[in-house]
Amino acid sequence: MSAGQQMPPWLQEQIGKMQQSQQNLQSILMQKQQVEMENAESDRALEELKKAADGDQVFKYAGSILIKSDKKSLIDELEEKKELSKTKTTVLGKQEERLKTSLQEQEQKIQEMLKNPNVSNAPNTDKPSS
Repeated sequence: MSAGQQMPPWLQEQIGKMQQSQQNLQSILMQKQQVEMENAESDRALEELKKAADGDQVFKYAGSILIKSDKKSLIDELEEKKELSKTKTTVLGKQEERLKTSLQEQEQKIQEMLKNPNVSNAPNTDKPSS
């Protein structure tokens, strides 16, 4: 395709789909990173809590204030939070893999369309023919 030619609508559509998938993947990666950071924070908090003596006063954040709590309930709460983080990380990892696979397929499809523009110019190329 020369610089003077306009991109065909079918190619624009496929590139648009691919860009949307790339944005979705970026969002998933950011969410995954956020969950991993929260998990690391919970790990550090658990480590410090386990160092504290049973009689020590402990506090937790509730919004912008600290509330006195007991060590065992905080440990339980943090372990539950870690378990939830683990589940979220697993789900996000699966979504990431699906999107990466989809992006590879979309890229191959676009490459094929560029190699054979007259064959692949139908907008519904991903639907099986009857």
